[in-house]
Amino acid sequence: MKYLKYTAYVLVLIGALNWGLVGLFGFDLVAAIFGDMTVLSRIIYSLVGLSAIITALTMHQCETIEETESCEYGRCNF
Repeated sequence: MKYLKYTAYVLVLIGALNWGLVGLFGFDLVAAIFGDMTVLSRIIYSLVGLSAIITALTMHQCETIEETESCEYGRCNF
């Protein structure tokens, strides 16, 4: 699960940087590298979208939880 979350974070970061480039400069890096809506670029876009869903669903889950007396839910150690 740790590697899935890390991979999802990296792909979401790539997608965010790509959208930043589109918004600021009108430059789509994925389309420039892989072609405009080719099969490969559609796969990249789909993986980024799935990664966003995985990140949204797992962002509040901890890999390890340390019990503390003052907190009902424990403390996340990253």
